[in-house]
Amino acid sequence: MGQYIVKMPDIGEGIAEVELVQWNVKPGDEVKEDQILADVMTDKATVEIPSPVSGTVLALGGEVGKLMAVGSELIRLEVAGAGNVKGETSPRPGAAAAPAPAPTPTPAKPAPREAEPRSEPEREATSPAVAAATRRAPAPTAPTRPAGEKPIASPAVRNRAWELGIELQFVHGSGPAGRITQQDLEVYLAARGQPMSTRGSGGPAYAERHDEQQLPLVGLRKRIAQKMQEAKRRIPHFSYVEEIDVTELEALRVQLNQRHAAERGKLTLLPLIARAVVLALRDFPRLNARFDDDAGVVTQHGAVHLGIAAQTDAGLMVPVVRHAEARDVWGIATEINRLAEAARSNSATRDELSGSTITISSLGPLGGIVSTPVINHPEVAIVGVNRIVEKPVVRNGAVIVRQTMNLSSSFDHRVIDGMDAARFIQAVRGLLEAPALLFVD
Repeated sequence: MGQYIVKMPDIGEGIAEVELVQWNVKPGDEVKEDQILADVMTDKATVEIPSPVSGTVLALGGEVGKLMAVGSELIRLEVAGAGNVKGETSPRPGAAAAPAPAPTPTPAKPAPREAEPRSEPEREATSPAVAAATRRAPAPTAPTRPAGEKPIASPAVRNRAWELGIELQFVHGSGPAGRITQQDLEVYLAARGQPMSTRGSGGPAYAERHDEQQLPLVGLRKRIAQKMQEAKRRIPHFSYVEEIDVTELEALRVQLNQRHAAERGKLTLLPLIARAVVLALRDFPRLNARFDDDAGVVTQHGAVHLGIAAQTDAGLMVPVVRHAEARDVWGIATEINRLAEAARSNSATRDELSGSTITISSLGPLGGIVSTPVINHPEVAIVGVNRIVEKPVVRNGAVIVRQTMNLSSSFDHRVIDGMDAARFIQAVRGLLEAPALLFVD
């Protein structure tokens, strides 16, 4: 038997180091060729590192969150044959070697109890897969893995577990190398019952809790924290909110979808707002810019590379619609949909997540009434879209119901004066309230 060192590969584009965001294996695991060993992150793109050989994991090259240089030791395997390490028969000093197997305690046999009757809706809500898995796996009352062993799960699974108040240490992982999946969370919830906040009054929902959990920021969440901190530290934000009457815009959108959705795709409000921003920038090109505050240089762009802030399971990403000025509303809509899917599936490239010149941020139906979006540094402006509400409006002395929406936007006050910011948003407003202008070049 020999040892084989898998080194951190050169991901390209001049990248010298990456952040280790997740291990998918642990010491002692058997791995096969092309099996994913770890996930690493560069800028906002996550890359999976496969194993070039089959073998047994001897040691891991670092902890999650560590910055690792290209060419450094990622993982050490024991393989059949000579391997690629000469003169060594054991893991290097200081490496995380495979732990001795801990004795597995025999769980006490639970006392039988009568099955509680469930209503018909409850029976329908439980999927056959979850119900079957629940019958196979009784609710755990102690950690399902040895003490000190970290559960393996994707960022999306960890985020959902955190939202549900689930400690992953207690969740059985059915995936490769004991990896916890979304289905495992469903099984755990079905076995343990709903989260505390949803239980009936008078029961455990009123019990004191003293548990706490430390969640280090790694991967995309760490990148988001750093970028937001940098933006607020460097940029003096100026916010401006304007109400838009979108009644006519919504009516036009419905008509366009009725006529063209089959062959051109369905339009949401976002590509129409994007088109209005593109057209307004023709008269306010200074807002379509990036500010290098270290050099004291503002670069004003002719091309509109429109960032679209998108929420994913892993966190906030900003994919970029390149050359939005050359696309009609359907072209913008198609590209937004493509980029949003790439962001959600974690397949967006570095080029698709960088280089924006102005950004639109929208939380859709959760957009609230007013927001204060953070500028996507080094840009100088961001347009925030709030949700649509119906409200009474006075028109020609009569009170009528109209659909309204606020645009909550932020600007870099070092570069953009308040008057110019207000005039820009008023131009966007004029286009949205007379939506036929969106289709006139």
